[in-house]
Amino acid sequence: MAPPQGQMRPGRQLAVLGFIFVVLYLLVFFSGGASGGWKDRLEPRLGLDLVGGTRVTLEATNSVDGKPPTAANLEEARQIIESRVNAYGVAEAEVVTEGNRNIVISLPGENRDLTDVGSAAELRFRKVLKATDGSGAAAAPAPTASATPAPSGSATPAPSGSATPAPSGSAAPKATASPSAGGQGGMAPTPSASAAAPTPSATPSAAAPSPSASAEPVPQSVEQQRKAVEQKVGAAAWAAASGLQAPADLTADPSLADKLKPFGTLSPQEIAVLPVGMQFNVPTITCAQLDKRPPASIKDENQQAVACEAGAKYLLDKAKVLGTDVDDANAVLDQTSSWVVSLNFTGKGQEKWTALTREAFNNEGQACDQTALGSDGKCRVAVVLDNEIVSSPEIQGVLTGDSQITGSFDNKSANALASQLRYGALPVTFNQAEAQNVTATLGDSHLKAGLLAAGIGMLLVIIYSFFYYRLLGSVIFLSLVLSALLVFGALVVLGRSIGFTLTLAGIAGMIVSLGVAADSFVIYFERLKDEIREGRSPRSAVPRAWVRARRTIISANAITLMSAVVLYIVSVGAVKGFAFALGLATVLDLVVVFLFRHPIMTMFARTRAFLSPRVSGLGRALPARSAESGSARNPRVKEA
Repeated sequence: MAPPQGQMRPGRQLAVLGFIFVVLYLLVFFSGGASGGWKDRLEPRLGLDLVGGTRVTLEATNSVDGKPPTAANLEEARQIIESRVNAYGVAEAEVVTEGNRNIVISLPGENRDLTDVGSAAELRFRKVLKATDGSGAAAAPAPTASATPAPSGSATPAPSGSATPAPSGSAAPKATASPSAGGQGGMAPTPSASAAAPTPSATPSAAAPSPSASAEPVPQSVEQQRKAVEQKVGAAAWAAASGLQAPADLTADPSLADKLKPFGTLSPQEIAVLPVGMQFNVPTITCAQLDKRPPASIKDENQQAVACEAGAKYLLDKAKVLGTDVDDANAVLDQTSSWVVSLNFTGKGQEKWTALTREAFNNEGQACDQTALGSDGKCRVAVVLDNEIVSSPEIQGVLTGDSQITGSFDNKSANALASQLRYGALPVTFNQAEAQNVTATLGDSHLKAGLLAAGIGMLLVIIYSFFYYRLLGSVIFLSLVLSALLVFGALVVLGRSIGFTLTLAGIAGMIVSLGVAADSFVIYFERLKDEIREGRSPRSAVPRAWVRARRTIISANAITLMSAVVLYIVSVGAVKGFAFALGLATVLDLVVVFLFRHPIMTMFARTRAFLSPRVSGLGRALPARSAESGSARNPRVKEA
């Protein structure tokens, strides 16, 4: 076999390695994001399981049919949720998708309530058509004059022209939509023929906009759930509820209370699939049930809806203005130093808002029932966020400018609502599947356990190396130390530049990489022994063993690296961190193999200690080679 071409110059390779170290640690100490003392600059970014924090898992659904969302919608929702979390001033949160319906939010270092970031934030502006009692008190016949509550709260024009609500007698927090720009009154247009005036009686005229129990089209899956509810309440109760055209007057027909009683036992999920008219007209369906309906139960802007405010149950018109019509939303202080959410509409959105306020101000077509009017006899517009009514102010004029949502807001709640509206509604609705708070003490114990495991693993490799390879064990020891320093520096830099977070799984990946590094040592050193047994001198055996072992080392590390890449692509969460750490440690181990291990072995081969079987760790390979050399007449020919 011909000797390797060229002469090895280990100093150059060691100089390149030294240059890499200098550049890396200059980035560690002085790159962007480096701040504080020297100790602070050496701290990598640690994950939730190592420093404590909050983890929330959101499970996505599509309304009440339970179908998984599309991958595009899930990714869009992830981006919106990430923007909302960052808007809270949390820049180190990790928001990832998991599977085909979950989004996992991890916030290392602090415990925080992240429930609101997963709310759909679907804003709807709906006119209040009717109002009735939603407390359930009307379900029991009582000699009261009326079970219908009076509208809570009204809006009175302020000198500036804004609509400011008068204090209501309700203890519930009130919020109103008031214009930030002056509004102008408009003439009421001629009512359309299709909008006849409803009467507040129990039996309105046929032209009244009463909700129908089966008018709206529903998906097949919802229809199947509706049939299951019909079977649960019984045919008699279903028939009685379907025949209602207005809220039932139980004082006039006491027997009706017994027929409608089964509806009070339905779950919020079952209530959500009932027709709108049935939800509003059946008195045994209370606000306690309506408020707990699944997310997106009233998201369809083209259908009427039922929602509650302060114990009153409202029948709401189709949504004429949507959250997508809002261009921007900000939490600001008004003239009274109260927190409000200022809404800036888009061009078309402003036109829709002006048209809606004109329609409500003039009560076009007498669409608003007497039970739904404010104290000044004007229609009210409900600001509906997801399934809840944020406010329902009486419109005191046609509003031609931007508006505000005012109420019992503080800085946190106003900014949270503004953030939800600013970044848009989620295309997917979520239920909180899991919420976990990891204390800093538990995270610290995890970190200590991980570092202890890594230290024990490295110590065992070093003990075995010195026991079996002796002098060569120092090469293994120095290589592992250099690899650890490279990995540590890379973790610090990557944490600042791309936000990589070291987790317990990442530490496990680095521990596994120790085995990969040890394999490459064994391959090289055993190949070196084989070369010496074949009669070559240690000095000539080093480059020959390197040439033969190099391909095997590269192949083994390449397979590990490819496995890490594939695992990183197809995995999520902690497993992705394991894969990244394993791949990073493998790449840096190859750097150490080429720039340190081979050059240092070339330098060791030139020392006298390397020729000693007891010191070098080559064992019986050197005595065997010496015996063969003594019997050979021309050892140089043997080495050739």
